[in-house]
Amino acid sequence: MVHLEGRCLCGAVTVSADAQKPMLRACHCDMCRRQNSSAFVSIATNPQSVEIDGPVKVYRSSEWAERGFCPECGSTLYYAALHDGVKQLAAGLFDNAGGAPLKLEFFVDRCPQGYAFAGDHKRLTTADTIALFAPKEGEDQ
Repeated sequence: MVHLEGRCLCGAVTVSADAQKPMLRACHCDMCRRQNSSAFVSIATNPQSVEIDGPVKVYRSSEWAERGFCPECGSTLYYAALHDGVKQLAAGLFDNAGGAPLKLEFFVDRCPQGYAFAGDHKRLTTADTIALFAPKEGEDQ
């Protein structure tokens, strides 16, 4: 188990969480790129261990998700799906992105031509990503 402690740019918000095996995920969807001017890179943590202290401003970015940020400096704090409330913490809050390796990219077919992440990791297209997260037949939508 790894314990992670981080903060926003100005230090008004501090975050902590535990991770069994820290790993990074990058999302290239339009909303993530607009919010972060690049991919949103999050670090996988144990959801029940996430603690956020300080002022947090929440923006409901879609019918299914919200994004948290520091109202003082604007640092991205997290992305959270509303159905489960799990907060995907921004990797940039932690020194050296928590020392975690990049393991997964979402919406790779929407990644701008100007950059790409190197390395051997799983890359999901828009169709792959939607299939992964879309409700199965018979589930609440």
